[in-house]
Amino acid sequence: MDPEFGSLTDRLHDEAGDDPAYGRLAATADPEELAAVLTAPRQPLWARELAAFRLGVAGDRRAFEALVLFLNHRDPERRVSAAHALTALGDPRTPRAAAALATNELRVAYALVAVRLLAALRAPESVPALVTALGRRLAPDDPYWRVGVACAEGLGALADPRARPVLEAARRHPRIGPAAGAALARLPEE
Repeated sequence: MDPEFGSLTDRLHDEAGDDPAYGRLAATADPEELAAVLTAPRQPLWARELAAFRLGVAGDRRAFEALVLFLNHRDPERRVSAAHALTALGDPRTPRAAAALATNELRVAYALVAVRLLAALRAPESVPALVTALGRRLAPDDPYWRVGVACAEGLGALADPRARPVLEAARRHPRIGPAAGAALARLPEE
């Protein structure tokens, strides 16, 4: 069993309580039943998340919109589960959606998982979005410096020379600096 699915079902089992729909949604092999949960009115959040996750890891693109909403959710566990399912889904719209979330200053508090997803996707949108997001985190008192660290780590993993200027600037940041220095060491020589 996928460890992320096990973590998800443990968490959602508690949310669902004694609702018999939980067991049915966790066990069904019918993608139509899962997809119906995403479009039916007044479905509980746990049911929508479970259906979207299961459809996503099965490669069913009907889960895309719901998974993007969960990627932007205030609950970090929901964001992590959504990123896992989006990676498995392989939808070509995912990098663009992750880039939009990673660079949205109104939602920066929830951007960490989207930043990590961008680095993992290695898509054309990844480097420009990570450069933009990192550049915005360089104020010494920025409360979202962890997002900046994740951007620097992602840019190091991508090893794209376009990241050099922002990584050089980030090297002076008290908290982001070590990750920026490590990322610079991974870039190809000029």
